[in-house]
Amino acid sequence: MTGRRVHGSAAARRVHGCATALVLLLTAACTGGGPTPSGAPVSPGGPGDIIVASGRDVTGKGGVRQQLIDAWNARQDKERTGVHARLVELPGSADEQRSQLLGALQSRGAEYDVVNLDVTWVPEFAAAHLISPLRADMLDGDMIKSVADTARWDGKVYAVPFNSDVGLLYYRRDYLEQAHIRDTDLSRGVGWQRLWELTDAVEAPGARRPPDYEKGWTTQLGPYEGRTVNGVEAFLSAADGVALTDDRGRYTATVAELTEGVAELRARAQPAYTLGDASRSDETESLTDFADGRTAFLRHWPYAYRTLHQSLGEAQVGVAPLPGRAVLGGQNLAVTTQSPRRAAKAKELIRFLTGERSERCLLDAGFAATRESAYQDDGVTCGTAAAPGASSASPSASPTAESADRMPRDDQGRPRYARTILLPALRRAVQRPRTPLYGAFTQTFATELGKLFGEDPPGDAELAAGLDRALRRVLPDR
Repeated sequence: MTGRRVHGSAAARRVHGCATALVLLLTAACTGGGPTPSGAPVSPGGPGDIIVASGRDVTGKGGVRQQLIDAWNARQDKERTGVHARLVELPGSADEQRSQLLGALQSRGAEYDVVNLDVTWVPEFAAAHLISPLRADMLDGDMIKSVADTARWDGKVYAVPFNSDVGLLYYRRDYLEQAHIRDTDLSRGVGWQRLWELTDAVEAPGARRPPDYEKGWTTQLGPYEGRTVNGVEAFLSAADGVALTDDRGRYTATVAELTEGVAELRARAQPAYTLGDASRSDETESLTDFADGRTAFLRHWPYAYRTLHQSLGEAQVGVAPLPGRAVLGGQNLAVTTQSPRRAAKAKELIRFLTGERSERCLLDAGFAATRESAYQDDGVTCGTAAAPGASSASPSASPTAESADRMPRDDQGRPRYARTILLPALRRAVQRPRTPLYGAFTQTFATELGKLFGEDPPGDAELAAGLDRALRRVLPDR
């Protein structure tokens, strides 16, 4: 299905300029300015290379992360430092990437200098002495506080936030209109009860039910990190908010508290409103189900905003804060303790990749930026050409710099929802348990919660008691 394309005049001109923006960015980087495009010369693994290990870039092959690396390399060429950075993308899921990085660093089997870590991995890699402490001033007041907190462990700074993430609620505006809902703008937020009421309206007898529609909503409840994320959001949104660990990673919950959390998750996943495939779905599958029209609502991450608007127009899809508490995600850059290259240059690279202009590039390309200025300061642009008479421009949200970018943007070229919905959501977001034993925690948590989606699920108290016993086996307590 292809939605209509909607542009304001100023935004349209800015989006049209995305196709040529990367040429301007190259000029900026060579004069000490902002990022540049892919295609800058990079040496093939020479002794001066800084190797950056990261997961897949959701903006595609040759996406914005690679563009930022190329920008830094262009600056090194201008300054004749003889140093280049090289991005190595790790295959597999986030869980598989974590295992690969741990194995490589512990065995010294790969010469990684900078690693792009999921925010939940920082305590584990820090406690294992696989990443080096950084100066406190690597984090500054421009960084969103909730996001900056993910880079610290045991009173020290171990990483710098690169791109963030937070749970959001996407919805089919056209489905609500067909159900005669007068106000289809949910951007101010809705509670779960209101979401169920809207679902009932879509499914009401006599309503013009969409042909591909099946259930109210879907999310990521498959047996992996997505189930943990949804579980933690439910537990922290329960009546008293279930905190599973303290700030030192020690287990703190009681069976009574866990029972409240299980009840909240069960209510959110009730079969009457939840797509049956959700219990097996990951990010890709749930996004596809929603885009195909099988549900009216979807819990997903910010990058889905750009992805959905490639096939659905503004008249069809909307975005709102997630009901209850939303979990913070994202990746942080850290320097490995075994880095064979110069640590000073690795830190310089991190400063560049997480600087104001780089963060604005990430935001414009569909990521959640980590700095307030990316959302608030119109003077901070992705690339400001330093040549006389040159104008500022934003990068393409498409990795191939296609002009057919359908993502709605404001007059400054940002994703239209960034300032009003995404930034407040990031400020309010909550973290998953912070512990060096996160791998053991998430495997145990997801496995135990999986019983809720079996053919004969136990009651809330029974499941909570089993979860409590399992977590006490893998986490230290007080």
